[in-house]
Amino acid sequence: MKKYRVKYICSNCGFESLKWLGKCPSCATWNSFSEEILETNEKTVRKKEKSGTSSFNINEIESSPESHRTTNSTELDRVLGGGLVAGSVVLIGGDPGIGKSTLVLQSLGKVGYKSLYISGEESLRQIKMRAERLQVVSEALFLMAETNLENILNEIDLRTPEVVVIDSIQTIQTDLLQNSAGTVTQIRECTARLIEKAKKDGFSVLIIGHVTKDGTLAGPKVLEHMVDTVLQFEGDPNHNYRIIRAAKNRFGSTNEIGIFDMRDSGLIEITNPSEIFLSNSSSKVNGSCVTATMEGLRPLLVEIQTLVTPSHFGNPQRVCDGFDYRRLSILLAVLEKRVDLRFSTTNVFLNVAGGLNIYETAADLAICIALATGLTDKLLERNLVAIGEVGLGGELRQVKFLEKRLSEAARLGFKTALIPPTNEPLPDIDNMEVIRFPNLRDTLHFVMNM
Repeated sequence: MKKYRVKYICSNCGFESLKWLGKCPSCATWNSFSEEILETNEKTVRKKEKSGTSSFNINEIESSPESHRTTNSTELDRVLGGGLVAGSVVLIGGDPGIGKSTLVLQSLGKVGYKSLYISGEESLRQIKMRAERLQVVSEALFLMAETNLENILNEIDLRTPEVVVIDSIQTIQTDLLQNSAGTVTQIRECTARLIEKAKKDGFSVLIIGHVTKDGTLAGPKVLEHMVDTVLQFEGDPNHNYRIIRAAKNRFGSTNEIGIFDMRDSGLIEITNPSEIFLSNSSSKVNGSCVTATMEGLRPLLVEIQTLVTPSHFGNPQRVCDGFDYRRLSILLAVLEKRVDLRFSTTNVFLNVAGGLNIYETAADLAICIALATGLTDKLLERNLVAIGEVGLGGELRQVKFLEKRLSEAARLGFKTALIPPTNEPLPDIDNMEVIRFPNLRDTLHFVMNM
């Protein structure tokens, strides 16, 4: 007779409890606990094969560079660190309809090694229709519509592919567990067996996962710790541009991003991303300034837009899109204390053009200039770029990769660059005037008198 044990698992973070809880003590999410049935019958529990010792002396192990399988997509290979590593498991997450399946299917159509695309959400005809729209033609690509893990593992043994795609992991279930597909227990067990199979046979696995309402990968966070690489596919619904970034990567940097343009024919790589984040207007404008941000080793020029309006209510609004709200509050306080610009009775709206999110402090100076010109209605030329971190004392602090940022700005036709004082030797940049300022007050005084 089978014996069962019931416990409750948070669907957001994976916290386990013997009783149902209204609020998760780990991630503070409400009503996230679901009942999970765990079998204790020894006949159904997966057993490990016993063998001799599996440990080796470190000097006996041959060191060799990881072999990467290119996806023939420059942007995707950049984020992966050169391509797919043999035996690696990559988790791809993103909002519904953002293009996860399109990206994977399009990449598989470009490579020449054997690939197996397994879908638990679509039929073979539906996948074929998308492949025809994307003009994917490959003799090495095989399709399978299946949700049972045991059948999937048998097909992998028969086909011996070099790349396996699971779309999506929330639809896959194993016969070893009685839980329904999509539960934390099923997702964790299926992923663990796929990882074990991939490490043993040396093929790469791409797992597509759903996201929760707050944008994190669903089911649960422990899944991110199990895989080798976690990719986040981001995009503004109002723009066609898609950005893929690595949240975790054991074989490369987590700072790189890949940029695509979503079209009817699929995802098109953006070779010059700085141009898509800048306005095409050549006229003077207030409340706007351009800065150079770094995404990995790639400099990107983005436009900071601000709107400062009088507030007729007691609490002025502070709205950010693409920038940290708390960092904006700090910069507003610095402007009031160190430069005597009053924002306490005004509404402040800040937007990073193009839907890009800025996480580094090198954009502080451009944001302060945009806020100051927005408050005073000062018109600025669009050939000005500002780079620098603003401290609490109003001083300008150094930033990294300053030479790369300035070279990118000069390549796009910017004539004046405002930067903090730096000990880094900078070469002369053709057709660009580089001006150093020690603090924010002197910088804004120069800007207001241009």
